[in-house]
Amino acid sequence: MKNNIYKTILYTALVATTSACVGLDSAPYDKETDLTYWEKPEAAIYSLNGCYPTLFSAEEVLYADAMSDNAYTKATVGFNQAIGSGTHSTDYPYLKSVWDSRYGGVKKCNELLNNIDRVPGLSAETKEQYIAEATVIRAFHYFELYSRFGDVPYFTNVISIKESQQLVRTPKQEIVTKILEELTTIIDNNALPASYGDADKGRITRWAAMALKARILLFEGNWKEVKAVTDRIMKQGPHRLFPSYSGLFEVANENNEEVILDLQYISPEREHNKQYEFLPPTLGGYAQLAPLQELVDSYLDGDPRLDATIVYSGNSYQMADGTYTTINTSPGVAPDGYGYSSNCSPTGYYIKKYWDKTFRGGNMSGLNIILIRYADVLLMHAEALAELGEMNETAWNETIRLIRQRAGFTDNAVLQFPGTTDIVNVIRRERRSELALEGLRYKDIIRWKIGKEVMNGWCHGLYTGEIIGTDNGFMRVEQRTFNTDKHYLWPIPQSERDLNKNLTQNPNW
Repeated sequence: MKNNIYKTILYTALVATTSACVGLDSAPYDKETDLTYWEKPEAAIYSLNGCYPTLFSAEEVLYADAMSDNAYTKATVGFNQAIGSGTHSTDYPYLKSVWDSRYGGVKKCNELLNNIDRVPGLSAETKEQYIAEATVIRAFHYFELYSRFGDVPYFTNVISIKESQQLVRTPKQEIVTKILEELTTIIDNNALPASYGDADKGRITRWAAMALKARILLFEGNWKEVKAVTDRIMKQGPHRLFPSYSGLFEVANENNEEVILDLQYISPEREHNKQYEFLPPTLGGYAQLAPLQELVDSYLDGDPRLDATIVYSGNSYQMADGTYTTINTSPGVAPDGYGYSSNCSPTGYYIKKYWDKTFRGGNMSGLNIILIRYADVLLMHAEALAELGEMNETAWNETIRLIRQRAGFTDNAVLQFPGTTDIVNVIRRERRSELALEGLRYKDIIRWKIGKEVMNGWCHGLYTGEIIGTDNGFMRVEQRTFNTDKHYLWPIPQSERDLNKNLTQNPNW
């Protein structure tokens, strides 16, 4: 994928990124181009490669936890800060940007799926594979849409502006049924390769389709099916835990055996500079995205993943030359201390997980951003078993014990099966620690229906011991509100309803 998209036809990816920002009412692509484009043998692969960058952006993944009790962003323009605080409204720009980007991705997929029969020279096997890849990407988009907005317009054809302004909201359950049926057919027909060669790393495999299916089933609480799909991945698939937890997120170890699906970047052709937005000033960062004390407190005592994920006072970043830069986050201490300057972390903690020590000037990085990895499959499997009342010592050793051993735990009291008492919450806590800052916590809060418990009241930064502006000595960062009558769904953007009177609004918005 790095070669096929970001070197050979980089311009296609750039066009895709731009088109993904348009909404349902965007004009169709140029008619003159339409008449000739699909008659070219390379049209199918160009169009398919243009679908991949619409999956996610590095920014969307990294900032997703700011909508949860894991992180906070001090950026109020163009980001999702108001969703975390519960102050968003029907005209909040971030909602519209997500709506537009997701439907932009749906449009790219539909363009290929509607026109692939016109492309000359494709073998039946290649055509089936391309259709499967685009269908999985489209399913990904619809999952992201319905899991946030509930009922949303669902369509599988390229539509005109007039048609887009007449759409009604499709019931969520109908969307779930359709995308699961599509994924099941693709998986059962072996329409996707089990793996790719080096030139096509990053493309969707059979196992990625299964993992996406499991993630959708997990969100729906269909535990028996989650168990079945994850069991198949575990027994038949090639994926395993990478030996080093921190090493998972290093350029040197990209495309390792744990990665099931990721966003592919490469320096200098396609990069991101998101680490500028979470690094301390010492490393040239602005730190507008930062972990919360609530995340720090969620780790078990002695959990090595805390050191690999979050920089606290005394923790360090490894540099390209092998040396370490230790950070002092103590209040008022130059240059990285809490409150010293506007460039410092608003919580007293910095993100370490996505630090790329091989960065170029301007904090430009070619680090891939992982979307689905094997540890998530193990956690989904464990959660399903726990919810079904089937978690036992054998299943524990095949899932949670492996994850904790890889994390670096050696204490047998932590590694051994704790029994079935409160096992669901034990696994939920493990999921939070393992997948922290990877963009999944918000969805977990929504599907577990724990918003009122974890997203109400003050969220906190580091302990200072001060009396004013603290709770028990921990700095107050932001006062949040979660209204269970409305906040489990986002509102349909008002601008979309202004264009299309058929779009109803979610309850209490």
